[in-house]
Amino acid sequence: MKAKYFSSFLILSLLLFTGFSFAEVNKPNIKANSFETIELNRLIGLAFDNEGLRVSCAFNLGEMKSQKAVIPLLQILREGKTLEERVIAALSLVKIGNAQGVYLVSRLAKFSDCEKTRRMCERFYTGYLYQKYLNEHPVNENDIAFKN
Repeated sequence: MKAKYFSSFLILSLLLFTGFSFAEVNKPNIKANSFETIELNRLIGLAFDNEGLRVSCAFNLGEMKSQKAVIPLLQILREGKTLEERVIAALSLVKIGNAQGVYLVSRLAKFSDCEKTRRMCERFYTGYLYQKYLNEHPVNENDIAFKN
């Protein structure tokens, strides 16, 4: 009887000990939420066949201002199958502010075959130029013409 209790105690303590020793496996990975990891996951998402995933990844990369996403976004803008893909790629390229991306958006604003793509690229490029002008020429309160 003592041997039975001793062996069950030994097995139970062994199970508890192994549970505590392997508890570090469940620790959250600190690096999992880093900018580089998120950026890499979004770049991988651009290559999938799911249109919604590609569009959301393109949008998020634009919000992140990812310089690594410029080349894939340029490719989507040129060869995108749907209007949504091309428009989000153009918006993201303008948000990133890369010279290549902005140049392609400006060219498509004039020469795109699709009228909707041309209009949206024109709006994005005009907004980019306006924001660039505002950044280069800050407004002073003394310069406002309609003072009370």
